[in-house]
Amino acid sequence: MATTEWEEGEWELVNDDGFVYKRKKRQRLDPTAADTSVPPPPDPEAEEESRRERKKRALTKLRDKYQKEIDKWELLSNMLNSLEGKAQHQQRQHQLHEQTTESSSEALAAGLPAPSQNSSEPAARRVLDNLLLRVEAEEAVIEDISNLCDVAEAMCNLQEEHMKQSLVDLPIWAAPLELMASLCDD
Repeated sequence: MATTEWEEGEWELVNDDGFVYKRKKRQRLDPTAADTSVPPPPDPEAEEESRRERKKRALTKLRDKYQKEIDKWELLSNMLNSLEGKAQHQQRQHQLHEQTTESSSEALAAGLPAPSQNSSEPAARRVLDNLLLRVEAEEAVIEDISNLCDVAEAMCNLQEEHMKQSLVDLPIWAAPLELMASLCDD
């Protein structure tokens, strides 16, 4: 390892685009230690293997990340398809209920007994049942959409956390003192 020493009391003048100032002279390497600190040349095969391994790990990590994202989108798509199916089913039930209500009101107007309903049941009760059915259908749709929004919000929060973590994982934070020292040396 190279030894360094400061020569006490030695200053140098520095002219930085017209701004002149004094500073301590830079560190000097010990010329006797420089010969023993030369590292052996790297093995090209080992470097190539290391590069391949790093590339393989990076691609595997990227593949896993995208697979997780695809799985989340498939989940959202399936939830949306089930929402559409429920809405269509409820709409068909509503239309069927309206048709039976219309046929029973036509039958009452004609003086005939209503099919599939008790003729003594007041019309207000049928209207109330129809409104309750609509409200229940809308409540189910709102609940499903709320669940879908919760899933989307959770995905957004997870993505935000990943973005924050990628900034925290930068190598600059691993050794901030070394970074500061290298910036001060220049």
